[in-house]
Amino acid sequence: MYITCLDLEGVLVPEIWIAFANATGIEELKKTTRDEPDYNKLMKYRIGILKEHGLGLKEIQDVIATIDPMPGAKEFLDELRSFCQVIIISDTFTQFATPLMKKLGWPTIFCNSLVISGSGEVTDFKMRVENSKFTTVKALQSIGYDTIASGDSYNDLGMIKASKAGFLFKSPDKIKKDNPELPAFETYDELLNAIKEVVNN
Repeated sequence: MYITCLDLEGVLVPEIWIAFANATGIEELKKTTRDEPDYNKLMKYRIGILKEHGLGLKEIQDVIATIDPMPGAKEFLDELRSFCQVIIISDTFTQFATPLMKKLGWPTIFCNSLVISGSGEVTDFKMRVENSKFTTVKALQSIGYDTIASGDSYNDLGMIKASKAGFLFKSPDKIKKDNPELPAFETYDELLNAIKEVVNN
């Protein structure tokens, strides 16, 4: 039995931090897991910038409320869920993901959580488990599932390579060039057809 594991940002919805960077004009917040493979380092960097500018959870959530899924994402997800179990495995946070899950029709998501002070300041973050995408895929396999995985960034490579079938989706050229063995797709139709082929064979 298959479970498809999908990344969220860059695959189904736009990058939250880039949207926030655009809304606030803070260029440094445009750095994502496409640029920095070390997620802990990236998040500490982001929290430092938020503190420096006096920005907290409310300001980020206000921007998230304006973000819509990528065109075709919900339809892709609906069709995928009609023939395969799907879990979104993301390094985002529950405080960010909920409004986006509503717009996507409430798929299952495994993600992390932020530590928020009484005043609404982002003070820290709690990862569900270390190397969460890879660890989750291995855990699903340990209870009898075959996994199919797709994502766009460095932090997706572990789950993609550990799965029975793995695909890059809308990845930067550098990631595609560094991983030529991984099929890389740009449209939901291509990805859907590739997943269907695996499930049906």
